[in-house]
Amino acid sequence: MVDPVPYAIPFFLAALALEAFVARRRGRAIAEGSDTAASLALGVGSLFVGAAWGVVAYAVYAALHAHRLFDFGAGWGSFALALVADDFAYYWFHRAHHEVRLFWASHVPHHSSQRYNYATALRQSWTPMTMLPFVAPLAWLGFDPLLLVSVHGVNLIYQFWIHTELIDRCPAWFEAVFNTPSHHRVHHGSNPRYLDRNYGGILILWDRLFGSFEPEGEPARFGLTKNISTHNPLRIAFQEFVDVARDARRAGSLTACLGHLFAPPGWRPDGARQTASDLRRAALAGDGRPA
Repeated sequence: MVDPVPYAIPFFLAALALEAFVARRRGRAIAEGSDTAASLALGVGSLFVGAAWGVVAYAVYAALHAHRLFDFGAGWGSFALALVADDFAYYWFHRAHHEVRLFWASHVPHHSSQRYNYATALRQSWTPMTMLPFVAPLAWLGFDPLLLVSVHGVNLIYQFWIHTELIDRCPAWFEAVFNTPSHHRVHHGSNPRYLDRNYGGILILWDRLFGSFEPEGEPARFGLTKNISTHNPLRIAFQEFVDVARDARRAGSLTACLGHLFAPPGWRPDGARQTASDLRRAALAGDGRPA
């Protein structure tokens, strides 16, 4: 099996059209032309960058697999095990990309839209190389490189359908185990209580296990805590890297420079910070809930 994502493109486009049709029938304004165009441009760009980077990533996987600790072989059992292992790695990749500013610079394009629809699902990063440290160890552990490419593609395809406002709740048993539109709306919400929650890809179990789960309550306000005012794909893709470099260059000490690179987004060397954890803690304290 190879990367299934390119083969899913017709499905993605059909789903975009169906979502737009249903939203129109329901009188829901869930999309805006310039925003959708920016999302699609970022999606197309990510395909080209991802294809080029995929060659490098596969070479790294193959080199590590040559010195593997185990050999999980092929077959459906290996596929299922690799899918769960990849989803576990994705959880930590995703969490790190919210909690470390340099990684956040790579991930912020996906959260930059104030709309939440299937076009937003395609608003992907142009710097996919930040995924490598999280997935490459699976090849060394014993998963075949081609299998890793396949299951990661399945993970990405699964996450497409959860980017919509038109699906409310799934059955309780499904919501307890799997990521759903309800769970992922929380993840894309800029509401303080929703910040840095629900990182899972396919499974929401990781969030429940590692304390990052938040159920959907109040309607989500989509976008960033400080939204950007551009639909230029280049600026969306790279502006945060520019801002990180500027702050690191102006830092007055090595400690401050490292903080701007590796502390959470919103960190400031003078202590007057407003990280996601700070904002969430203040919101929950106002409700009398433990942070």
